[in-house]
Amino acid sequence: MQVIEIHHPYKENQIPNEEVVLVLGFFDGVHLGHQKVIETAKIEAKKRGSKLAVMTFNHHPSVVFQKVDHKTMKYITTVEQKINRMEAIGVDILYVIEFTSAFASLKPQDFVDQYIVGLHAKVAVAGFDYTYGKADVASMSQLPNYANARFEVIEVPQQKQGEDKISSTNIRKMMAEGNMEGANQFLGYTYELSGMVMHGDKRGRTLGFPTANIKVPHHSLLPVGGVYAVKIKVANTWYNGMAQIGYNITFEKNRPMTIEVNILDFNEDIYGEQVSVQWCHYLREEMKFDGIEGLVKQLNQDETDTRDYFAKQGEL
Repeated sequence: MQVIEIHHPYKENQIPNEEVVLVLGFFDGVHLGHQKVIETAKIEAKKRGSKLAVMTFNHHPSVVFQKVDHKTMKYITTVEQKINRMEAIGVDILYVIEFTSAFASLKPQDFVDQYIVGLHAKVAVAGFDYTYGKADVASMSQLPNYANARFEVIEVPQQKQGEDKISSTNIRKMMAEGNMEGANQFLGYTYELSGMVMHGDKRGRTLGFPTANIKVPHHSLLPVGGVYAVKIKVANTWYNGMAQIGYNITFEKNRPMTIEVNILDFNEDIYGEQVSVQWCHYLREEMKFDGIEGLVKQLNQDETDTRDYFAKQGEL
């Protein structure tokens, strides 16, 4: 897959000189709704013998419009994760547009001329709620007018599971409630965070539960704090584990938040390793214990619950 990063205004030589079917959207999470849009475009591209291109942004438009502080914005997928997802789906060209105030100020017709026609799209595909400016003048229903017969428009309807819309908003809500099964069902894959194993205070080792302290990108969205059954990939091998997102409140107040994973049946030094953690099942909230004995007893129970969970999944 060719990844092309664009800062507005772009130079013509940045754009491959070939016709494409172009998919439009932000695609945070690349969830089942997004996958339906991309798959629709993929079928159209195959039919036409064209390449499949996707256009996304380096950060959410709400950051530029000052609806969300850039420092506090959290993403279901980082740009790197989004790139990996798109490549796995079979996208040929991924345009990552730097969403600046200059780009945001484009009038709808200018956006269409420069970023649909200019990218050599013969078909533009997007979800029913995609906009390229203010919704009252830049909705999908108005796109054929701006197209002026230069490209076709395919609008993909809302995707649901039961009565619930498959959306990044609903996935965020589920993660905030610890409903990882629901979030993962909407994503179409198990939610994953990647980061580096850093040195911690090594207290888990003294308790008989050594943990890998994972430093993830600042803008990655975390599930609600608590203890989880997880899978962790170390050096291309997946292991079962139990993880805590929390503050280790048993030991002292005002500790920084950490992500710590106890890897089951594993005893290797992995500091500095880049790992990936899949969040499978919420076990419980973080708890404060009066002493070490109560904590160790609960950790033993957590391990039992984790092993039971994976046994039921057939993943011992």
